[in-house]
Order: sequence, then structure tokens, then C-alpha cells
Amino acid sequence: MENEHEGKHLKRELGLLDGTMLVVGSMIGSGIFIVSADMMRNVGSAGWLILIWVLSGIMTMIAAVSYGELSAMFPKAGGQYVYLKESYSKLIAFLYGWSFFAVIQTGTIAAVGVAFGKFAAYLYPPLGPDNILYEVGAFKLNAAQLVSIATIVLLTFINSRGVKNGKYIQTIFTITKIASLFGLIIFGFVLAAKGDIWDANWADAWTARQWNGDTKTWTAIGGGVLMSAIAASMVGSLFSSDAWNGVTFISGEIKDPHRNVGLSLFYGTLIVTVIYILANIMYLAVLPNDGIAFADLDRLGIAAAQPMFGSTGTYIIAIMIMISTFGCNNGLIMAGARVYYTMAKDGLFFKKAAGLNRASVPGWGLWFQCIWASALCLSGQYGDLLDYVMIIVMIFYILTIAGIFILRRKMPHAERPYKAFGYPVLPAIYILLATVFCVMLLKDKPETCGWGVVIMLGGIPVYYLTKSKNQ
Repeated sequence: MENEHEGKHLKRELGLLDGTMLVVGSMIGSGIFIVSADMMRNVGSAGWLILIWVLSGIMTMIAAVSYGELSAMFPKAGGQYVYLKESYSKLIAFLYGWSFFAVIQTGTIAAVGVAFGKFAAYLYPPLGPDNILYEVGAFKLNAAQLVSIATIVLLTFINSRGVKNGKYIQTIFTITKIASLFGLIIFGFVLAAKGDIWDANWADAWTARQWNGDTKTWTAIGGGVLMSAIAASMVGSLFSSDAWNGVTFISGEIKDPHRNVGLSLFYGTLIVTVIYILANIMYLAVLPNDGIAFADLDRLGIAAAQPMFGSTGTYIIAIMIMISTFGCNNGLIMAGARVYYTMAKDGLFFKKAAGLNRASVPGWGLWFQCIWASALCLSGQYGDLLDYVMIIVMIFYILTIAGIFILRRKMPHAERPYKAFGYPVLPAIYILLATVFCVMLLKDKPETCGWGVVIMLGGIPVYYLTKSKNQ
């Protein structure tokens, strides 16, 4: 089934709409329905909450338009892995690919899959994480894990049958989720917004305060404590805005990639940024600050839907999140395999992953990814993995955007059909903001972010072992 066929090439079957839908679909998962609750507990005010979402959106868009230059220079499969290899070395590129396979892409696929399972349990409770099917020692197998694995296997199978299949799922599910999110925002403003709640939320918009879980009280914060609170909050907003770079991984299958990859990045991140900011403004019009901070199990989307639709709101949001997570995982699964394909062609991944199947897609790469993501579902540690992931993701974003400066010196005469918007100012601002974010995270969360750096650096001995075997 997965035989390598000599002369096979990736087929350029994806247009601008498909690329944009991949960006939007991969970015919007379950985060927008959940993370603002924890963010509100960190900063405690409407002004700071919206500012953090705006800042995260601006950072994401700066990064996306900066990547446009790199995608136009190297319009081939592998995306960020290729950019790092060209800017630095095979080692740096491998450390990205290693982290990508170990936790970034597969850990995200696992977590998004389990979110699908948890919300499916709203419609049919036996599918939930509380339904333990098998237990031996410390290992517990629950129904949500099996649902997650089933969706990952199904989407991997569909994508293994050709890029067109994945494209249709991506476009249909992404358009559905965009429409339903805009619907939720509009219904929120029309049916459930209350002037007194809005006025109360914005009365002390810039008085930052933090919830102390031990004393069950709010504490006013400022200075360094506020900086730490902003960094902690941005983990949620940046994670919800991540995976926008997936379209660069499938550049080898995009029509006119010099133009369409960069435009897909810009349009996709702009659409998601607008949706996220509007959704949070809607939350502030419907729920008091404390209602946002203490939404049941952080299910903020459900808390906001109840004043609109009553108890049926729970089911509406559950279905929306299932659509959102299913489409999100399709984009992650489709894009991820192209990185392993490119690494394998460089001799830095399982050899089988360098082959294309009968449908001209990297079938072995898809199934390797499926197996490891499924194992992470079973491990029960995907929540911790995502804490580790954010620091790795941001380090490689910093390195990739710094690579634009390096390549301008290293390859001054290379063809650049598109140049980074606002260069050098905007890319430099991104590097500065992202570096501050990483430093604050390492200072305040060494127990999780430190492990993230350890996982990344753990790839160094693997690289040299792989290299010596291939010599």
C-alpha cells in the first residue's frame, strides 16, 4: 500500500483558498472556547485581557508575513525545517524536526483529539474520560482516549488517500467553524449582551489583579508581577494562535507557492486574529469578569452560550468544538507528515518516510505520526507535553525569523519574489517580544519550560547517531 514509487512527485493541487483554510483550520481548535478563563485569573481585568489577545494577534501576524519571504525563497515541502537548514545548519533543522515529531505536532494532535473526545461525551456521556475501560497498575484507558485515537487514525487514512481528500475536509470544516464562530459572536451581542455587565467589566479596565487559589482572593498586581502574569496568560493566547505555519510544510503541493503561501499566511492569521478578539469582546459583553474567570472547568464557550440559548447552548457549543477540533486535527495531520518526508530525504528520519505512496503523499510519514500521536493519547501526559511545547515553539519561531536577517547577508542575490513586510523593524520587534516572553516563562515556570528545553536539546545526541549511521 505504501510502496515508494520512483519518479513520484508531490502534486500541486492546493490553491489560495485551500492554503488559507489550512492556516485558519489548523489555528482554531478548542483554545478560544477555554483559555480566556485562565487568562482572566492571571490579569483580572477586561483591558488587559483584550490587550493580550491583540498583542498575541499582532505577534502572530508579524511572524506570518515574515515567513512569507522565506516561503517565497524556498517553495518546497518541509517549510520551517527547510528555512532553518538554509539559515543555520542541518543540526538546528534536525532539532526542530525532532521536537516537532516528539511533542510539538504529535502532542498537539493528541491533545486536540482528546478535546474532541471530551466534547463528544456531552452528546453521549459514555464516550467521556470518566468511562474507564481498562486499568492495570497506574495505566488507565478511558473512552475519550479511544475516541481520540479513532479520529486520528481516520484522518490519517483519509489523508493517505491523496491531498485532495484532506483538502476537501479542511475547506468544509473550516468554513463551517468560521461561520459558527461568527454566529456565536453575533448571537452573543444580539441575544445575551447586557449593558450593566459591560460597564462593570470596563469600569476598572486597567486595574490588574490576580486570583490566589489558596486564599480565594483577588490581589492587585503591577510591575514585574504583572509582566509575569502577562507572559503566563500569553501561553494560552499564543497556543490558541499557533499552527499557522502548517501551510509552509505543504508548499510542495501549493499552486504558485511563491505567491500563495505568503498570502495564505497573511489572510489566515488576519481572519483568526479578528475572530479571537471579537469572541473575547463578546465574552465581556455577556459575562462578568468573575464569570469568565470561574467558568465551570474553564468551559467559557459553554458559559457564554447558556444566556443565549439556555441549556441547549451546551450541546451547540459541544458540536461546534467537535467540528473545530476535527478540522484542526486534519490540518495538523496533513501538514506534519511533509516535515518528516523532507527530513527523511535528508537522511534524518526513518528512511521509509522519504517515499510517496500511490496517491503521491508521504504515506509512511503520516502513519509514523499517527502511531506516536496515538501513543501520546494513551500516555495521559499530553497536557504536560503542551506546557513543554510552547517554549520550544517560540524558540524556533525566533530562530526562523532571525534567519531572514542571516539569509539577507548569506544570500544577498537570491530571488525574493516577496520581501518581509516592515523589514527590518517588524521582524526585530517580534524577536524582541518573543525573547522577553521566553525569558519570563523560563523564570516563572522552570519545571515545565525547562523540560521543554531538555526535550529539544535531547535531539543533539540523536542527530549525531543518525548522521554516523548514514555515513
